[in-house]
Amino acid sequence: MRIKKIACIGAGYVGGPTMSVIAQKNPEIQVTVVDLNVDRINAWNNENLESLPVYEPGLDQVVLEARGRNLFFSTNVTKAIEEADMIFISVNTPTKTYGKGKGQAADLKFIELCARQIAEVSTTSKIIVEKSTIPVRTAATIKSILDHTGNGVQFHVLSNPEFLAEGTAIADLQNPDRILIGGEDQGAIQALKNIYQAWVPNERIITTNLWSSELSKLVANAFLAQRVSSINSISELCEATGANVDEVAHAIGQDSRIGSKFLKASVGFGGSCFQKDLLNLVYIARSYNLNEVADYWDQVIRINDHQKTRFAEKIIQSMYNTVNGKKIAFLGWAFKKNTNDTRESAAIYVADHLLEEQAKIAVFDPKVQKHQIYKDLEYLQSRTNSENEYLLEVAEDAYEACKDAHGIAILTEWDEFKDFDWDRIKDNMKKPAFVFDGRKLLDRNRLEELGFIYYAIGE
Repeated sequence: MRIKKIACIGAGYVGGPTMSVIAQKNPEIQVTVVDLNVDRINAWNNENLESLPVYEPGLDQVVLEARGRNLFFSTNVTKAIEEADMIFISVNTPTKTYGKGKGQAADLKFIELCARQIAEVSTTSKIIVEKSTIPVRTAATIKSILDHTGNGVQFHVLSNPEFLAEGTAIADLQNPDRILIGGEDQGAIQALKNIYQAWVPNERIITTNLWSSELSKLVANAFLAQRVSSINSISELCEATGANVDEVAHAIGQDSRIGSKFLKASVGFGGSCFQKDLLNLVYIARSYNLNEVADYWDQVIRINDHQKTRFAEKIIQSMYNTVNGKKIAFLGWAFKKNTNDTRESAAIYVADHLLEEQAKIAVFDPKVQKHQIYKDLEYLQSRTNSENEYLLEVAEDAYEACKDAHGIAILTEWDEFKDFDWDRIKDNMKKPAFVFDGRKLLDRNRLEELGFIYYAIGE
């Protein structure tokens, strides 16, 4: 099966960067990324590469090389589907907010809508590739919809989950640990392998059955999240006993059986995948009556929620048990550095907790836009939009955000925060001046020498 044209449905954090790199590495294949969101497509087509809807280091150069040559962004979904030999489904699969499985199960309505549209407009045989994060056996749903169209078109469904880390997505795509392809038809599997083999060594391309591939994505994120919650649970024990969580993490990380990655204590994990995939795993386990399995993974989420609440409570307790009317500067709103993604960011929930106590918050983040910050708070529905706008302001300058603040909370590990003029910041703050380092980013000795009261998780 020779692939000449690829369509990708969904121009978000996965579809946009992934297809950009595939187009860059396969200049002979036409790649069209489609989305019904006109503003998003316009942003991908904007000549000003700083206006791309996804911020990832290196993405602008990849887009610059391939866009207009063999990489295209369009709202014409029907045309792209009709012409494609291979279609990637890369739409959102959020956690359900209604009905059965509310709060845990993945909402597959967008996946089903894609399958139905593909079935409706296809006149030639196609390979369908699941790129969205989905529960195990979703391929069976897609295949059932496609096979019952009655128009005689043959479809092969493959699972090709992404294992990108936001902030390093382009590096991950260009030099992946592994590419995972799950499927039953060897011809379809080989067609997808051929695309990746343009730059990925064959030994890094793993093939499995469909169900193993689908489940592997959820399990990979669950294991990574588990490590974060594990070290965060120890951070609280360290604070109670006088141990230092960084020293503990370093000591255990030297054990080759454990390794050093994902042992950085923090205010908690965020992002679009970890919590969503954990909830999905819990729901799947409960649906098979595997309650002990479900309870085990549910505890990983509980520890993460506890860590965010604990950090907010530490701010309140340290500031004499009241933050009412006090200004607290938030440095960072994105869930991690080098991305403008705020989904499930710890900053949202810490802010929500402090706003309940009537704190005044000033936020500075170098990549997150003002409207997104208010949108994140609005989604929680904890208070009215006007209340959020009264209690929280968004600053374009970090020094302005910190001016007259009683305390500063580090919520994202942006490297530039380390290089701020902290002496200047302290001079313009209320005294005593508190710093609550939720990312263990700053130098305790330096901050304390300047006269800050400094708190870092796990110390």
